[in-house]
This record gives sequence, C-alpha cells and structure tokens, in this order.
Amino acid sequence: MIDQIRQWLSGEPTEGAEGDEVQLALCALLIEAANSDHHFDDAERNVIGEMLKRRFSLSAAEARALVAAGERAAEASAELFHFTRIINERLSPAERIELIEMLWEVAYADGSLDEFEDSLIRRIGGLVYVPDPERGAARRRVLQRHGLDDQI
Repeated sequence: MIDQIRQWLSGEPTEGAEGDEVQLALCALLIEAANSDHHFDDAERNVIGEMLKRRFSLSAAEARALVAAGERAAEASAELFHFTRIINERLSPAERIELIEMLWEVAYADGSLDEFEDSLIRRIGGLVYVPDPERGAARRRVLQRHGLDDQI
C-alpha cells in the first residue's frame, strides 16, 4: 500500500491501486478540512485515523500510514480537484454523502465549527455533487451524535 501511495504522489501510474487512490483522496480531503482553520491537532488526527480504520477496515498502523500519506498529499496539492475527481469517479452518491459526514466529524472534532471549515465543506460538497439538503442532513447527524444539537 505505501509503495502505491508513493507512486500516486509522484504521479507514476499505479496498477491495481484503485482502492488505494480512493483511500488517499478521501484522507487528503479530511486532512484539508482539519487544516482549513489553520489548527490541525492530535484530536483531529485521531478522529481521521479512527474513521479511516472503520471505513476501510484498516489496522491502526495502516491508518496511521494513510493519515501520514494524506498529509503529504494535501500539502503537495494546490487544489482539491484531483482528489474530488477520484471521489466522483469511484464513489456512489451515498458514499459521497458519507464523505461529507466524515468532513463534518473532522470539523466538529474540537466541539465548534470554524467559518473556514464550513466554507471548505460547502465547496467540497459542490465538487462531489452532494446537494445542500444532503450536506445539511449530514451535518445534523454529526451534531446530534456529539450532543451539539443547539448548533443546528
């Protein structure tokens, strides 16, 4: 997996790495959300790692490696389009809504929503063709899970 991620980051073609590309693209978008308020901490890193473990059935070590690769990919990229293109090509509409919900999880990892996080999630929602009502419903589910219903 790590070699395929390195190839992907360098732009080399990767045979049979379709699943890894999705994992890395999704992870990079989560990292972008965590970085959008210019404060990426261990709480957000842990939330991302746990979500990736569940979503892709990864071990703790594989999730840590994916988060590290996602950080490098997000840092190396000047745009979201490469990541969102992969998401659009390979994930169903329901899976793209799940991505938006994961982005809200990252945004609320610290218990509050920053305007830059909100803006980025709105932008990613548009790029992956998740309509505003679905994006809002995903946000409400996250708020309810975290007991932050008063922020709805």
